Amino acid sequence: MEAVIGPAHIRKSNFIEKMVGSKLFWILACTFLFAYPITKSMNRLLPNDLPVYGSVPDFRFSDENGSPFGSNELNGKVYIANFMFTSCKTACPLLLKQVQMVQHRMRGVIDRAAIVSFTVDPETDTSKVLFEKARELKANPVVWRFLSASVPDTKKLLVEGFKVPVGEKTIANSVMDVAHSNKFVLVDKEGKIRGYYSADKKGIDQMMIDTGLLINKKT
Repeated sequence: MEAVIGPAHIRKSNFIEKMVGSKLFWILACTFLFAYPITKSMNRLLPNDLPVYGSVPDFRFSDENGSPFGSNELNGKVYIANFMFTSCKTACPLLLKQVQMVQHRMRGVIDRAAIVSFTVDPETDTSKVLFEKARELKANPVVWRFLSASVPDTKKLLVEGFKVPVGEKTIANSVMDVAHSNKFVLVDKEGKIRGYYSADKKGIDQMMIDTGLLINKKT
């Protein structure tokens, strides 16, 4: 006699299985997955716009090759200005080493950014002297230029334009010196001053962040 096989046990779906199998669940899930990133980006705090400290007037100096260089060549670029003289034995060598590091960090944006080193001793720092200094520092002329002008024009641009101090040329114990600012000055695409930075790691790191903000800012 054949055994009678009863109906198999039917397992009831639990809550999770019912929820996953529901069309409403997937509609709500997809809506959340798409809406959350958009909502998050809309509510994200953007960096504050950098302050404006003034505008650098148009200028026309000479570069390390003896060629005219100034506002026209820098127009539309974010640039970092610094101040030095080649015979300086105190702060300038360290400052220029820091500029080398800045040049390295700007290698990916050299089409949109520049570095400009202004000599505060143009009587000594001729184009030939500046050219040799540029070679010594392995300066890439695409991004880093060395500029000079007459003493009056230099002082006028630095004091009235960049708003940094410049002292008189002095000689003490056979050592020549020109007091000047060791700050970096950040200038935007329109020639407006947007920041002053110390030449230490903290100052340079902040300057590079701000430089990136200005480069990527839509005008």
